[in-house]
Amino acid sequence: MKLNSLRARLILIILTPLLVIALVTAAWQFRNTTLRAANIFDRGLLSAALAISRDVAVSDGDALSPATRALVNDTSGGELFYHVYAPDGVFVTGYSTPPILPPEASETLTEPYFYDARYQGEDVRVLRFQDVTVVSGIAGVFNITVWQSAQVRSNFVRDVLSRSFGVIALLVLCVAVVVWFGVGLGLRPLVDLESAIAKRTPTELEPIQRPVPVEAQGLVRTLNSLLDRISRRISSKDEFISNAAHQLRNPVAGVLALAEAVQNAPNPNAAQERSAELVQAAREASALTNKLLSFERASGTDMRQSGEPLDFGALIRQVGTTYTTATSDRAATLVYELPDDQVFVRGEAVMLHEAILNLLTNATTHGGPDMTTVTLSLRATEGMAVLDVIDDGVGIPADKRIAAISRFAQAGGGAGSGLGLPIALRVAENHGGQLRILDHSGGAAIQMALPLSQRTSSPGNVRAVKRP
Repeated sequence: MKLNSLRARLILIILTPLLVIALVTAAWQFRNTTLRAANIFDRGLLSAALAISRDVAVSDGDALSPATRALVNDTSGGELFYHVYAPDGVFVTGYSTPPILPPEASETLTEPYFYDARYQGEDVRVLRFQDVTVVSGIAGVFNITVWQSAQVRSNFVRDVLSRSFGVIALLVLCVAVVVWFGVGLGLRPLVDLESAIAKRTPTELEPIQRPVPVEAQGLVRTLNSLLDRISRRISSKDEFISNAAHQLRNPVAGVLALAEAVQNAPNPNAAQERSAELVQAAREASALTNKLLSFERASGTDMRQSGEPLDFGALIRQVGTTYTTATSDRAATLVYELPDDQVFVRGEAVMLHEAILNLLTNATTHGGPDMTTVTLSLRATEGMAVLDVIDDGVGIPADKRIAAISRFAQAGGGAGSGLGLPIALRVAENHGGQLRILDHSGGAAIQMALPLSQRTSSPGNVRAVKRP
């Protein structure tokens, strides 16, 4: 029986407490039977002693009646011995030598006295009983001793317990057999479900419609939900690969055409001019490839648990430095509106850096020639770190916002890969946050909200700092 078997685990869970109960019951039965046997056999000794006392008085010590002899010879399934002597110590009837009375017992007994002793090398149970009667004209207190082998009651206890333990063992065995086959029957729908799933091909991701017990319906619902997510993820990847191939086709074709032009240039000057164009085309193709890789990396990665606490304000300043260095010839003036206190979020620094940089680059690319300033405003409110990226450019019309956050699409056309905002959106969602395009007159306003980490202090005053 393998412990990783569900049937074995269920049987172990059911039978373990049952066996414990059986052991406790057996111990209780042993104690109870032992006490009952002692009580029954002691009462048998007392009954025999009373009968002997009566017959001795009736026959003046000569003989016992047939009924008393039968009682003496077969009391509780075993032989019984007796001894009677008169008040003056004279032996009356029975066996001549009774078991010795314990030292702590008094010679004058007001109640029947039971004790254990050794008689002719054997353990016996003894009753010493004193009764006032008259035998052959002698009146007084007669001592009657009745004893029996202790093995008799031990055999009785053993017989009773063996039957009781046999019944308990049989019941446990029956329960084990019933549970074994019952669990097998109960698990049959799951086995059928496993067989049905095993027969599916990798392309068959439709929901499972097979009827299952109520206890397994939650498992099937979860599995169907997983199949649905996998199906949508595969469809999304297929669409992404198709779009990516379409987007890369033109840049690659341009690079190839420029490379052939360089190869076939009529003179060195023409080759040098076309080489510069080739380098620029290769850079654009490389940038598009990096955007595609960033978008794919941002897809389906949950950073809420695996990420580390990050100082969001410091990260924003670091991104601003990267932005001004990379776009020094066309960078807008950055204005930081950051709180005095640190604002911590939990996440992956590289992906958040990429998302914020895409927001800045998007503003520069699509803000228009008259855009001069981009404001980075950070605040902590209602358990969220809220970053607003606001520019004074042409803005994003309300009817173009869906296109702006869709991959390979743009709100107003022009340069760019159409992946900047979709990457930022994916990164925000993977960190448990959201990205929204806000209503804003005189430019575009994009808001990224991320859950605060527990290390975040209470929000303080906001200070505005300009950076060129």
